[in-house]
Amino acid sequence: MPLPTIATPTYSLELPSTKKTIKYRPFLVKEEKLLVLALETEDQKEITNAVRSVIKNCIQTRGVKVETLPTFDIEYLFLNIRGKSVGEEVEVNIVAPDDGVTQIPVTIDIDDIKVNENPEHNKQIKINDELMMEMRYPSLDQFIKNNFDINDSNFDQSFELIASCVDKIYSEEEVWSTDDVSKKEVMEFLEQMNSIQFKDIEKFFETMPKLSHTLKVTNPKTKVESEVVLEGLSSFFA
Repeated sequence: MPLPTIATPTYSLELPSTKKTIKYRPFLVKEEKLLVLALETEDQKEITNAVRSVIKNCIQTRGVKVETLPTFDIEYLFLNIRGKSVGEEVEVNIVAPDDGVTQIPVTIDIDDIKVNENPEHNKQIKINDELMMEMRYPSLDQFIKNNFDINDSNFDQSFELIASCVDKIYSEEEVWSTDDVSKKEVMEFLEQMNSIQFKDIEKFFETMPKLSHTLKVTNPKTKVESEVVLEGLSSFFA
């Protein structure tokens, strides 16, 4: 007689980017092992790939393509899957801002961690009086491929990611989809911009929704209270 199967509960959450409700399950022991092994490597790419794989397995709603989800959706999803799997709280060490050395252990309720949306964020960018551009959010795959940070000194990688996030260019009469042209052509188009026009594109990335949580910590040595903002999955994934 075969052994019985263990029923796994399912939960629902709303994706920040589309406001669409999806169903998910907690991760299992085999998936937890995958995450632990990735963490032990201390390799950001290995960790990101493990997170993506676990999320893929845990999403129960059909038609959700993890590869194309915006990074902030991935991060929010993973945090909630983790919450239902190993506990509703995360423990992190905060470096005291006043001395830059003292580590302060804090416990954060996962329900308090939200995707912060900047009211100044806009996917539509005006290039000039004739042309507009519509952006799309970078996916986790694009971040892995480009190893991108908007403040990174590697301009070529940053520029390549920006080009991959241009969805379409349009005027009142015509629409040019970037799916119909090469990335090289998109990059050549961007190179024609002046600094003011390009700053509007940079603003799209700077104001993009982010996983964020603000908290106050007190340095036990100096008794100085500081406000700390944690952003991105790596701030909470310990």
